[in-house]
Amino acid sequence: MQIPLQITFEGGLEASEALQQRIEREAEKLERFHDRITSCRVAVIGRAHRRRHGDLYAVRLQITTPAGGDVVIDRNPPADHTHEDAFVTVRDAFAAARRRLQDRRRRMQGEVKVHEAPPQGRVVRLFPEEGYGFIETGDGREVYFHRNAVLNGGFDRLTNGSVVRFAEAEGEKGAQASTVHLVGGRNHHA
Repeated sequence: MQIPLQITFEGGLEASEALQQRIEREAEKLERFHDRITSCRVAVIGRAHRRRHGDLYAVRLQITTPAGGDVVIDRNPPADHTHEDAFVTVRDAFAAARRRLQDRRRRMQGEVKVHEAPPQGRVVRLFPEEGYGFIETGDGREVYFHRNAVLNGGFDRLTNGSVVRFAEAEGEKGAQASTVHLVGGRNHHA
């Protein structure tokens, strides 16, 4: 870090050497994880004593990096009994900071996960009495499906021309749909 770690104890909380050492260790781990941190400010805040339970602690982290501005983490749960332990609250705050920094790095490097939509097709042949049919895929192939693969008991709502999303698997006799979902919950005819 370019600016030394800054730790404050607020809300009537007295400084604790052991807690300060824990914060320093967490900050070192964070710096090993993300080497471009320029500053880190940590405020440990004691909260009012409640009748039946111990004190609750809040932690506020403000981390500055060269790109993307500050990362601010507030661990201030209203009634989370695990945060009756200041050490647990500090651990949770730094874990959240690592996740946030990791997400930011992935976005900046273009590594954001993209969930591909399941393939879509159209029912081209349906055999209701036998309980199966065929879906024509976007590339012109035909994929077999059984009534049990159609979600939410939707087999009886299918007709030739129905638009469906499906998951394809390799069956004993070739490609087959393992899951079929009627798009929009109603039929779409060609």
